[in-house]
Amino acid sequence: MSDQEQADAADEAEESETETDAGGLEDGDFVRVAYTIRTADDGRVIDTTDEETAEDAEIDVDEYEFEPRIIALGAGHVFPTVEEAFVGGAVGDEGTVDVPAEDAFGEYDPDEVETVKADKIPEDDRYPGAQVQIDNQQGHLETIIGGRARVDFNHPLAGEDLEYEYEIIEAIDDREEQASGMLGMYLQEAPEVRIETVTEEEETVTEDDDGEETVETEEVEKDVLYVTATQAMQMNQQWMFQKQQIAQDLMDRLDLDRVVIEEVIEGGGMGGLGGMMGGMGGAGAGDVDIEEALEDVDVDADEIVDEIDEE
Repeated sequence: MSDQEQADAADEAEESETETDAGGLEDGDFVRVAYTIRTADDGRVIDTTDEETAEDAEIDVDEYEFEPRIIALGAGHVFPTVEEAFVGGAVGDEGTVDVPAEDAFGEYDPDEVETVKADKIPEDDRYPGAQVQIDNQQGHLETIIGGRARVDFNHPLAGEDLEYEYEIIEAIDDREEQASGMLGMYLQEAPEVRIETVTEEEETVTEDDDGEETVETEEVEKDVLYVTATQAMQMNQQWMFQKQQIAQDLMDRLDLDRVVIEEVIEGGGMGGLGGMMGGMGGAGAGDVDIEEALEDVDVDADEIVDEIDEE
């Protein structure tokens, strides 16, 4: 092969490699993934998107929806070693990634096991294995003897190496699906969402050559994500404490201008509500003659004043 032919072959190989890289998944892409996560030492299932696998592992299938999840690459939705496997990959890829403990839930730290006063724990939770919260720390109760309790504040899976078995089902390009999928990762449920483009007027202040300020009004288009807040979503602790961060993440990753949360209250047929003072403000309150009602009350104003003065 001549030098020119070798150079042409090298160029073709480089172009082919570049095209492969360009066609691979990258940060910012959204994909739907089926997965099962097991502990490496004993194969215990700790999370899965497959209902049959969950049933075999005796996981309660009534409380969760088992279906492939939408994840955003680069958003921290999966373990770092798993994300490394996804980036550069393609739809249809499948395999198993070994996740060391430090990349999963951290190494086990003996210093995170503490002895505390038993009265810091509610009586109903004073038994080995109970999940407890003490001084804003989540832990599980190991032992309790007399007035002392030994609590482990390590994550239950700290020190565990994991195996992440996966299949990349499809790429998700629809922004409403992407938004629903991101909320699903945060909240463990996917609320109803829609994205609308709205036109708004914005004022801008400019200066002319003489330094005179001029106010100009122009119409701009804004992409707004509307999220229907379910009752479960409103009670979700992560949502209650991190809604601002979650909304900002949605805006940054989906190129949105605003997130609007819509609260829907369904009619329950409960009828009218009473007034502020119980029955007095309820049905028939409008028929009450207030002056007559006061006259019927056996209260002597002078006596009340005298009692106050005596105190």
